[in-house]
Amino acid sequence: MVMNRPPSPRLRPAVDTGRLWAGGAAAAVVAALLAVAGIVIARGIFDVPILAPEGDGVWGDASTWWYATWAAIAGLLATAVAHVLAVTTPQPQTFFGWIVGLATVIAALWPFTSEAGLDTKLVTMLINLVIGIAIGSLVSAVARSASVPDIR
Repeated sequence: MVMNRPPSPRLRPAVDTGRLWAGGAAAAVVAALLAVAGIVIARGIFDVPILAPEGDGVWGDASTWWYATWAAIAGLLATAVAHVLAVTTPQPQTFFGWIVGLATVIAALWPFTSEAGLDTKLVTMLINLVIGIAIGSLVSAVARSASVPDIR
């Protein structure tokens, strides 16, 4: 005789949203600061005219701040992707790693589609690579720490 048993509780992912987005905001700030630091190093130490003509100096023009803003936006977008994956996808960390990894490769190779000099292309590639690695590692760590089991 087979007895009907109630289904066993299924573990569903729950996300501590405040923790995730606070960490994502911090990652966005780190990304923006990396962009500015990379540009200052490129222009100030190596004299590579990245994102501005050589005559604009170490801080360059408004493009430096736009670059930093887009780096921060990338950090926030990565947080949004991590959030969506955490609540909808099996193995969210695996998919997140692939998504951020591929986005980082695209960002790193993007400078080679421009008419800039090779030194500018290489330095921009390096900055984009560092920003992508930072965003990926920071948001991934935050997403792991913001994930809590929820039995329903």
